[in-house]
Amino acid sequence: MNKQDEFGFGTQIRKSPYFDATVRWGAKAFSVYNHMYIPRDFGDPEQNFWNLVNGAILCDVAAERQVEITGPDAAQFMQLMTPRDLSSMAVGQCKYILMTNIDGGILNDPILLKLAENHFWISLADSDILLWAQGLAVNSGLDVMISEPDVSPLQLQGPRSGDVMHALFGDSIKEMRYYWLNEMEINGIPLIVSRTGWSSELGYELYLRDGSRGDELWETIMTAGQPFGLQPGHTSTIRRVEGGMLSYHADADMKTNPFELGLDRLVSLEMPADFIGKAALQRIQTQGVSRKQVGLWIDAAPLKRPNTTFWPIERNGETVGKVTSAVYSPRLEQNIALAMVSIENAELGTELEVLTASGPARAVVVEKPFFDPKKQLAVSA
Repeated sequence: MNKQDEFGFGTQIRKSPYFDATVRWGAKAFSVYNHMYIPRDFGDPEQNFWNLVNGAILCDVAAERQVEITGPDAAQFMQLMTPRDLSSMAVGQCKYILMTNIDGGILNDPILLKLAENHFWISLADSDILLWAQGLAVNSGLDVMISEPDVSPLQLQGPRSGDVMHALFGDSIKEMRYYWLNEMEINGIPLIVSRTGWSSELGYELYLRDGSRGDELWETIMTAGQPFGLQPGHTSTIRRVEGGMLSYHADADMKTNPFELGLDRLVSLEMPADFIGKAALQRIQTQGVSRKQVGLWIDAAPLKRPNTTFWPIERNGETVGKVTSAVYSPRLEQNIALAMVSIENAELGTELEVLTASGPARAVVVEKPFFDPKKQLAVSA
């Protein structure tokens, strides 16, 4: 039996153009994200973390599907979908945005890429924004076309990723700024390349525009990366929690608003343009929030794996919140967590109790991100 046949949910779960390559290179388990397989296990997750922070890893993130917005009114429609002011966004620029519903709840926290005037890609976290966008367009009165193009990103992340990219593209790659993109190619393989990623490390995303060449692209990058110790890998829960990065459905959902997450900078209530959820977010800003996301140290034996349920948080026997993402950081030698707690319990230094899978544990509210709070590793090249 072919090894890839060991993985199977049925044909309704799509395989990425890199699926066969990841299996060859040691992928042992997959999750499902945006109705697509995504590798989640190449062996020891702690080793994957060290490979990322000390060298470089290549990750199949084709499950970050693209919603393409084009047409004469694409820019106006795109602004309708996000509270972040896009009026000064330049062609070739990327932005981290939120997408909100009529109640101000977060539907997705994607990266937005502007390929040309009135040509955008929304690089999605795990939710059905394609359907949301198509539904909005029906009665918007705007002239737009919305589709899912044949685009499949890879993430090349870590301090040696710049060396690998230089081997692939030459000196031109050194000119790429953080959160900007270029149209490029490798051996005639058409790509959009951006200096972005879900790791809080120096990194790049390579958006393949021809799915038939996925295997070739993977092998080309791995070959170029061998002198620099490039390893196959998966997005690191350890590193993303260290960096305070959200995982949609875990740390945020449609019942979470931007102010609860401290993401006020992504909400422009003063701009003239309207957007879905504006009135609700104006009301929330005026009234204030009743809960807030915080960082926690959890005083317990090192967690063997990330939490798979929301752990209740108590204070004096009363439930005051929940842990959304928890993991042991071998670098910090501490259990760290992102949590949502009532505003009265969000002050730094507040002592709480977390009901972990192994039993109650003392916790303390601390600043987040837990490591490299100014993102110097990702910004500096």
